Amino acid sequence: EYTWLRTLDDSIGISWEESQRKQRAPEHKLPAEEKLLANKVEHIIERDENDKIPKNNPWGFRLDEPEYKYNRGELYNLGIERGTLTAEERFKINDHIVQTIIMLENLPYPKHLTEVPTIAGCHHEKMDGTGYPKHLSSEEMPMTARMMALADIFEALTASDRPYKKAKTLNEAIRIMSFMVKDKHIDADLFHLFLSSGIYRQYAEQYLSPEQIDEVDISQYTHA
Repeated sequence: EYTWLRTLDDSIGISWEESQRKQRAPEHKLPAEEKLLANKVEHIIERDENDKIPKNNPWGFRLDEPEYKYNRGELYNLGIERGTLTAEERFKINDHIVQTIIMLENLPYPKHLTEVPTIAGCHHEKMDGTGYPKHLSSEEMPMTARMMALADIFEALTASDRPYKKAKTLNEAIRIMSFMVKDKHIDADLFHLFLSSGIYRQYAEQYLSPEQIDEVDISQYTHA
């Protein structure tokens, strides 16, 4: 376990909010020997009551809400087992669909658009009920919402304007989506229709770059 000798006041130059958090722990006299990496009380940012969504909320959200709003502990963040996000960061990212639904349900719609909040709000739900924010199963999702979920995934995989990833080719995107069908994340029948109808190809020719458009053998993915 590595340590170092701190000779300067570590409260210099920090924000008022962070200085308030530091007051939770006793102040050490200088010079102070400290662990090179540590989880400290000032790394914990509590979740305000206003940030919490009650279980009996009117939108039907069923969220796995982390205890803290943020946890910036050094060892905690280095101990992420999968991906690059902590549970708190993942929850914050997923909150975009929560806010989308709340916003959309407060807008007036003409009769033919009344399903917009449901359609848009289901694009992260999965057929097996493990999606978010409502953990809806395929039976609880209207067909239009299942279509939106599939389209959203295909667009995200092939999009070339995402700074955090390289755009997939048609073959790569379809292959990934076929695994999502096997895992019951997207609707199998809609996926087969998506391929057999040629919609994936029509979209590609209109929106993808030529180097992304390769030949796809859809026979390995569609019903016999």
